[in-house]
Amino acid sequence: MRMNWQGSIVAIVTPFNEDGSVDYRALDDLIEFHIENQSDGIVVCGTTGEAATLSKEEYSEVIKFVIDKVNKRIPVIAGTGSNSTITAVANSQMAESLGADAILVVSPYYNKPTRKGLKDYFTQVASAISVPVIMYNVPGRTASNIPADLVVELANEIENIAGIKEASGNLEQMACILRDKPDGFMVFSGDDALAFPAVCMGADGVISVAANLFPKEFHDLIQAALTGDLITARELHFKYLNIIQLCFIESNPIPVKTGLSLMGKVQEEFRSPMCRMEDENKTKLMVELQKLLVQTNTYMTEIEEL
Repeated sequence: MRMNWQGSIVAIVTPFNEDGSVDYRALDDLIEFHIENQSDGIVVCGTTGEAATLSKEEYSEVIKFVIDKVNKRIPVIAGTGSNSTITAVANSQMAESLGADAILVVSPYYNKPTRKGLKDYFTQVASAISVPVIMYNVPGRTASNIPADLVVELANEIENIAGIKEASGNLEQMACILRDKPDGFMVFSGDDALAFPAVCMGADGVISVAANLFPKEFHDLIQAALTGDLITARELHFKYLNIIQLCFIESNPIPVKTGLSLMGKVQEEFRSPMCRMEDENKTKLMVELQKLLVQTNTYMTEIEEL
C-alpha cells in the first residue's frame, strides 16, 4: 500500500482546561487554524499530544474528535505505538475503526528490543490492520534505533508499511533509507531542524512540532524544497531555525504549547510530569515569537506577563 502524501504534517498538541480535562473547544479551533493555513496533515495523540498521559477513554475520544472535525479535508494520522505489542495492535485497530487515514507507530520504548523484536513488533501491528503504517524512529525517547536496513526490509516485505518518521537526527541514516527504499515509501523528517536538508535528499516532508505555531510558513518551506525552489526554502529554514531550536529548549511539548498559550490559542496547561517552562526560557521563546509574528503580520492575541 503506497501513498503519496507530502508536505508539512503537524504533530498537534492536546489542549487542556484548568481542571485538567481536554479542552475540545481549543482543539476545534486549532484544527481549523491548521486547515486554513495549509498544514498537509495532522498527527493526533503523538508525543506532542501528550498521549502518554491520556486515559484510555480520553485517548480514543481525542482521536475520534480530530477525525470527525477534519472530515477528510486532510489526512489524519493517529499515534498508536506502545512498549507492548498487544497494546499497539489494540490501539491501531481502534484508530482504524474510528476512521484514521493512517497510524504512526513509535518503536517500543524502555524495553530496548532486539532487531528481531522490532521486526516482530511492526509486523504484528501492520498485519492486524489495513490502513497505512508509518513507523516512528526516535531513539532519543525510546532508547533504541530502527536500523536503516530494517526499515527497508519491512518496507519491501509488508505492503501497508508505507513510510517512516525518521527522528534519529542522523542524516546519514536517512540517506541510506532514501537510497534503498522501494518506490512510493514515504520518508518524513521527525526533526524540524533537519526537514530542509532531508527534503533536499528526497524526503517527502516533515512531521513537525514547530508547525503548531507557524503552519503556513512550514507548509511553504517544505513545498519550496519539494519543487526545487531552494533559495526560498533556505531562507525560510534559516528564518525559523531559532524558533525550532527554542521549541526543544525544554522537553517537547512544553515550549510549543507555551508558545500557543502566548498566542491565545490554548491554556498553559500540561499533564504531569510535563510542567510549565522556566521563566528564563519562556522569555526567550516569547521574544522570538513576537519578532516572527510581527514579521508575518500575525496578530498575537495574548501575551502573558512573566
